[in-house]
Amino acid sequence: MLQNLRAALLVPDIRKRIIFVFGAFALFVFMIHVQLPDVDERRWQELLRGGTFYNFLGFLTGGALQHLSIIAMGITPYINASIIMQLMTVVIPQLEELAKKGGEEGRRKISQYTRWLTIVLAIVQASTMSINMQRQGVFYDQSWMFLVYAIIAFVSGTLFLMWLGEQISDKGIGNGVSLIIFIGIVLRYPSQALQTIQLGQKQGLNVFGLFLFIVIALITIISIIFMYLGQRRIPVQQARRVVGRKMFAGRSSYIPLRLNNAGVISIIFAISILLLPQQAIGWFGHSLVAPTYATLGPIGIPTNMAAVAAVLELYFSTSSPLYNLAYFILVVMFTFFYSSIVVNIKDIADNLKKSGSFIPGIRPGGPTEEYIRRILFRITTVAAIYLGLLAVLPSTLQRGLGVTTVYLGSTSLLIVVGVALDTMTQIEARLAMRDYKGFMKR
Repeated sequence: MLQNLRAALLVPDIRKRIIFVFGAFALFVFMIHVQLPDVDERRWQELLRGGTFYNFLGFLTGGALQHLSIIAMGITPYINASIIMQLMTVVIPQLEELAKKGGEEGRRKISQYTRWLTIVLAIVQASTMSINMQRQGVFYDQSWMFLVYAIIAFVSGTLFLMWLGEQISDKGIGNGVSLIIFIGIVLRYPSQALQTIQLGQKQGLNVFGLFLFIVIALITIISIIFMYLGQRRIPVQQARRVVGRKMFAGRSSYIPLRLNNAGVISIIFAISILLLPQQAIGWFGHSLVAPTYATLGPIGIPTNMAAVAAVLELYFSTSSPLYNLAYFILVVMFTFFYSSIVVNIKDIADNLKKSGSFIPGIRPGGPTEEYIRRILFRITTVAAIYLGLLAVLPSTLQRGLGVTTVYLGSTSLLIVVGVALDTMTQIEARLAMRDYKGFMKR
């Protein structure tokens, strides 16, 4: 990998693209410190310490939410819009036709629809955040004009990041949006490492626990790499063809089915479902004085929003067994759901039949579709269980080891490793376009 990086820096075009990416990263870091005015910093930090939802939203922004910058929402609305559009292309026939047969024009239209949907989602999210911040005393200025100003600022920050991501994809290397998320996560690690060192200097750190934590982190990263790159290759044989007076022998190839087709999407969906209701009840229940319960035998039934919020805080806190069980089940369910959408088994079987190819020992058409479905179910089962354990175990083991200064999140690890591997793959592909020595030798 290091050899490929050195070779990439020697090629002027690739070097220029890499410099552009780091320049975009510098601009992203600068925007983190462009803060919203009239903010009560003390009150905002109190809400951050007690809000799991804000912490989940903030880990993707590189600290922009903690500083309450104009890019505090990050690129999250664009990610949600992209996921929704991807799901809609399966549900709506017109969009599916546009994606499959529309060519470059079709992709351009879908990108335009995604941008408009991003604006809508950004306005909804910015309005919800701003209104609740105003209610909770984060803003000194309580006027409706400042509220509109805050909404416009947050939406503009998200649209700026969307534009910056597109510029990175066009003039840099890799997927721009993924790289923005990547740098947003990586920027948190230096401060966490500094906190760990400072705690160690004060003799308040469990050295053995930290050592085990580092070992677990390395094992987790290696397992993510294996799962990310793992494939189940289904052999395919192409039938003999007769062109004019010549007969061409059939060629052998394979269908690569990835082990982890859902990526990080299933974990994001699961944690969003678990955190959003709890946060919403916290928004509406924080002003109530005391929770009240109705007695039904030995069971106390909540009778107001404060009581419901208290029950959720007790049984669905991030450290409770019930929360982790629900987290695991939701990740498994969404992994199966998203894999069934990403991999269209019927299209694969139909394309094999149309091209005159077949899986050895399996008849074309329906039997081929059923055979691929069985294989996909088996590898998705392995991936779903792995992702479920990955979502639950790192944070659980981290609390058990007493390491509180470094956050080992499954979502962040999947994103960081996946984006790094994709970017290196694109660098290697660009190097292969310019270096044909190995090909000429063979």
